[in-house]
Amino acid sequence: MTTTVAGWKPNATYPDRPEQGERSRLERFIDAMLAMGQTGQVFGEHGIGKTSTFLSYIPRAHPGTEVVLVPAANLTPDDLLVNAPVRTERGELALRQLIMRRLRPGRPFVLLIDDSLQAGDTIQSQLMQVACNWTLGEHDLRELGCVGVFLTDNESVAETGARRGDLAVLDRMVTLSITANDTAWRRHLAARHSGWDLTEVFRIWAGLPPHLRHLLSPRTLEHVLDCAREGFPLRWGLPLLNGSRVALAEPGADGSPGADRTREILGRIAAAVGAANPGRIADPVRRILRAAVRNRWAVLLQGPPGCGKTEITKQVVAEEIGRPPVYFSLPVTNVEDLCVPIPAPDGTLDVLLTRTLLGPEPKVLVWDEYNRPKDRSTFAKLMELTQEWSLAGRPIPGLRAQVALQNPPYHLGRRLLVSSNNVAQASRFTVAYEVRPEDIPANQWLIDTYGEVAETALEWWKNDIDDEGREWVTKRTLERLIKLHRVGEPLETGLIYLGEGEYAPIPLAGLRLRLSGRPSIGIRDLAAEADAWEARLAAAGEHDEGTADSDTVHQILANAEVSQLREHIEVVARLLPHLPPKLRATYLVGQPEDKQRLWVDAFALMAAARPA
Repeated sequence: MTTTVAGWKPNATYPDRPEQGERSRLERFIDAMLAMGQTGQVFGEHGIGKTSTFLSYIPRAHPGTEVVLVPAANLTPDDLLVNAPVRTERGELALRQLIMRRLRPGRPFVLLIDDSLQAGDTIQSQLMQVACNWTLGEHDLRELGCVGVFLTDNESVAETGARRGDLAVLDRMVTLSITANDTAWRRHLAARHSGWDLTEVFRIWAGLPPHLRHLLSPRTLEHVLDCAREGFPLRWGLPLLNGSRVALAEPGADGSPGADRTREILGRIAAAVGAANPGRIADPVRRILRAAVRNRWAVLLQGPPGCGKTEITKQVVAEEIGRPPVYFSLPVTNVEDLCVPIPAPDGTLDVLLTRTLLGPEPKVLVWDEYNRPKDRSTFAKLMELTQEWSLAGRPIPGLRAQVALQNPPYHLGRRLLVSSNNVAQASRFTVAYEVRPEDIPANQWLIDTYGEVAETALEWWKNDIDDEGREWVTKRTLERLIKLHRVGEPLETGLIYLGEGEYAPIPLAGLRLRLSGRPSIGIRDLAAEADAWEARLAAAGEHDEGTADSDTVHQILANAEVSQLREHIEVVARLLPHLPPKLRATYLVGQPEDKQRLWVDAFALMAAARPA
């Protein structure tokens, strides 16, 4: 493969190397500030490539110079500088100011203070000294090797906590306001998808109105293309903002929502790269988790309580990397659970990470209850991890993927106590998926764990209650009902308690009758009377549009778990020829891989049993 001296490689979008010396506006600004020795302040919307430009351009254009990235939103007052007792040469104890170790890398460095407006008041005061004089406490950053200082952020009040209005600070900086056209995100995206010609994608993006380009930021467009590469629905790359999928709709003159253009725009992008854009895919949660580990993604799974998000995540991660994930629950996680600054023997301020983040073994981080953080500082630390895959500037060794799990703001008409987010936070995830209870195969786990009692309870759940009732009876609730039955306790106490003596509005009479042995039609009953059922179906005629008997058998087969169908596969193969073709066709469409294999085997048995 042909490679230029600068490391540039031809790709489908840019088969010819860009003009020698061609730089984006931000890259030219970086060079100018380094030449002048001035502090540079850069403002621009989220997701346009501000940070990535610094991280990629400076090492390439200034060999030997390191970028020290300090996410200001993640800092606590003692992270940059702290006073600690040390021994002098005469053996006396004296206070000494210890500076963050990363600010002494041992070679020339550029200090990049990211999200600079989101830091707290104390940090803002510390950053004032850095920006004005390139000093911190008693330390001169120039003497430590600093050759440039930059502050970046988005000025939008919806995404920042402060505005920089101190003239003493502003008079020491050169400020540049940029848009997506001022960074090299197109070249980076073309290199990421080197086999696709993205020329038409860039043309589609450039032709969108400003508001839609803001929603479909370059970062979000990258996620959309990553989804296309995996064969996922492209809409999964759009962020979930406060629990709802961002819609590509431009507001009207009066502020009311305009026409939703999401399907149209994503369809055009899919066509431009020759990718499918399916409405749904089989076994979505497992496929998302496996893709996250394979591609080193951060993904967000949002689903109702009790649907099995956490358990399936742990199971798939263990299958993929051979060990359990590193698990944190945000409501009980403090900043000190992740990292704390400590004095180091060399006179710097080191960072002590929690032991679960150390070591070279492969890791997947699971952030459970992601939108229920214990405090803002913990969530701020987490934002660095989901954005930069580092903590206090230290990359996490062996980190293969991150999975954030959360509940929606509303479920079953009730408000859940979750935090809100903004577009900048929401767009950090390559895939944001709204989990449905049927997406997670918890039924099989219940059967494997509780046997025939679980089969009976699932028959009730599938056939005796309506769709709304099934939303109230999560798999977690169903497990409680099974356990209560096994110990002889009243079933009502297993339902979700709503307060003041009221439980979830689910009638349990049918479940009691089934558990007490009331005759019911399930796959075991079907197998026990296979001859009779085969005769009844045959009497209706093979090409019949369907009768009550064929509908009953179809419902039983469609609702059965793989293990149940496998156990009675001979009976299934005997009955299949007598079902209407339109019903048989549904068994192979949109099914998980294990169920598709089962039905392929069943149809093979059916064909083998037919007379030649």
